[in-house]
Amino acid sequence: MKKIILLILLALSSISYAQNDYLLGESYYREGKYEKATQVFKKLYSKTPFNTTYLSRLISCYQETNNFLEAEKLLKSKIKKNSQLGYLYVYLGFNYERQQNKDLATKNYNLALKSIDKNANYGGVIARTFNNYNLLDNAILAYQKLVVKNGSYNIQIAKIYGEKGDFKKMFDAYTDAIDQNTSYYTIVQRYASAYINDDPENEANVLFKKSLLRKSASNPKDVWNTLLSWLFTQQKEYNKAFIQEKALFQRNPKGLTPIYSLGKIAFENKDYTSAKTIFNYIIDHTVFNEEKVDAYLYITDIAIAEKQTDVDKLFKSLFTQFGKNTLTIQLQVAYADFLTFEENNPNKAKEILETALTFSKSKFDKARIKLKLGDILVFTGKYNKALIYFSQIQTQLKNHELAQQARFKVAQTSYFKGDFTWAKAQLKVLKGSTTQLIANDAVDLFLTITDNEPVDSIPSGLIQYSKAELLAFQNKTQEAIDTLKIINTKFKGQPIEDEALFKQAKLYTKLGLFKEAITNLKKVIALNPEGILIDDAYYNLAELYNNQLNNSEKALEYYQKIIFDHSSSIYLVDARKKYRKLRGDKV
Repeated sequence: MKKIILLILLALSSISYAQNDYLLGESYYREGKYEKATQVFKKLYSKTPFNTTYLSRLISCYQETNNFLEAEKLLKSKIKKNSQLGYLYVYLGFNYERQQNKDLATKNYNLALKSIDKNANYGGVIARTFNNYNLLDNAILAYQKLVVKNGSYNIQIAKIYGEKGDFKKMFDAYTDAIDQNTSYYTIVQRYASAYINDDPENEANVLFKKSLLRKSASNPKDVWNTLLSWLFTQQKEYNKAFIQEKALFQRNPKGLTPIYSLGKIAFENKDYTSAKTIFNYIIDHTVFNEEKVDAYLYITDIAIAEKQTDVDKLFKSLFTQFGKNTLTIQLQVAYADFLTFEENNPNKAKEILETALTFSKSKFDKARIKLKLGDILVFTGKYNKALIYFSQIQTQLKNHELAQQARFKVAQTSYFKGDFTWAKAQLKVLKGSTTQLIANDAVDLFLTITDNEPVDSIPSGLIQYSKAELLAFQNKTQEAIDTLKIINTKFKGQPIEDEALFKQAKLYTKLGLFKEAITNLKKVIALNPEGILIDDAYYNLAELYNNQLNNSEKALEYYQKIIFDHSSSIYLVDARKKYRKLRGDKV
C-alpha cells in the first residue's frame, strides 16, 4: 500500500513539475525569448513525445529562430515512425511555407488532406491545425471531408467562412448544420448575432434571410420560422416576426408564450401598432382568462401611451367582462395609476385599491396594490402614510424585487420630503440590487443627493430641486419648470445648476417645447463641458433634432460628438447606429 501511495505522489509531483515548466516555456515564448523557450519545450517534448501542444510550440520556436532544418528533421522522423498522423504534414508544409517554398508546402498540405480519406480519426486535428496557421481554405476542405463522413462539422466550416468574410457561405453552412441537427439552433443564433444588426438592408441580414428562406422552401421545418422570427425581431420588424410565430402556432398550437413574448418586445420598443395586433391575436385564440387579462393589460397600456380618448371606457368594459376580483388585480392597479396620473382623480383610484386589498389573497398582489397606493399618497402629499405602506412591503417580502421597489420608494419619498440622510441610507443598500433598473435608479438618486448636499448648512438648492422633482412626479409640470427657474437664478454657479437646466429641458420636451429644451441643453454644455451630464446633453440634442425637428444635419453633429469625444458613454452604441443610418452608410 505504501508503494502505491509513493507511486501516486511521484506521478503527481511529475505532473506538477511539467506544468511549471510549461508555464515557464509559455512565458518565454510570449516575451519573444525563443531560444530559452526552445530549451524548455525540447525537454518537455522529450519526456512526452505524444503531446501535440509541446510539439507545436517546439516547432514554432525552431521557426522563430530560423532553425527550419531542425523542425524538418523532427517532423520527418515522426512521420517515418507513424505516417497515419496526418496533422504532421500540415506542420511540415507550414515549415516549408515559412521558407517561401510554396511547392513543397502545397505538396504536404495535400498529403494531410488525403490522409483524412484513409483515416478520419485525425481529421479534426488536421482541420484545426490548418485553421491555427490561418490556412482557411485548407481548413474548410478538411472539415468538408469530415462532413461527408459524419456530417457534424458545418458549424466549424461556417465560422471559417465568417473569418474569410464570405457571409453567404457562412450562413448556408449554419443552416446546413441545423438541417442535420435542429439542436444547433441556439449555437447558430448566438454566432449569427455577431453579424446581424437592426438594419434590414445590412448585407448579413439579407443573406441570412435568403439562406433561411431557401431552406424553408426545400425542407420545411419549424426551426426556419423560429429563426426568421428571431431575425425580424432583431430588425425591429415585429409584424413580420408575428407572421412567423403565427404560422408556428397554427401548425402546432401548444401555447401562446412565444407570441406573448414578441408582443412584449414590440411594446417595449414602442411599436404599438404591432403590439396591439399581437395581443389582440392572443385574446382571440386563448381559452384561458388569465392570458386574456394579461393581454388586455398591454392593450390598456397602449391606449394610455397613444393618449386614446376612450381609455376609461376600455377599463370599465374589461371589469364588466371579467369582474373586479383576484384575476383582474393588475388591471385594477393599472386603472388606479391611469386615474391618478392621467385623469388627476387620486381619490377614486385610492378607493379602487383599498377595495382590492380586501379580497386579494396573494401577498404579492397585496404588495403590488400597496406600492400603487403609496404612489397615490405621495401624489396627494400624504408622505407618512405612503411610507407606512412601503415599509410593510419591505417587511413582508424581504429580498423580493417588490421589496426592493418599496425600499426605493421609501428613499424617493424621503428625498421628496427633504430627508436626504434617510434617503441615502436606503439608496446605499439598493446600489447592489439584483434588479439592474432599480440599482441604476438608486445610483442616480444617490449621486444627485451627494453631489448637491449643502456644505456647512449653506443652502445648495437641493431642497428646491427635490421639490421640483416631486412636482414633476405629481404631473405639475409647469410648476416644476418654474421651481427649476428659481434654482437657475438663485443658485447660479453651484453644482446643481446644470442638473436643474437638464431636468428643465426634459420637462420642456414633455410639453412639446422643443426649442426651449434645446436652449437649456446647450446651456448645460456651455456651463460644464467636462460635467457628468455632457453626453446626456449631446444625446438628447441629437434625439430632438432627429425625431422632433427633422434636422438630420444637426442630429449628425451631436451624435458625432458622442462617437468621437465621449467613447465611454452609455449612448455610444445607439449614437453610432443612428449616425450611420442618418448618413446613409451601408453597414
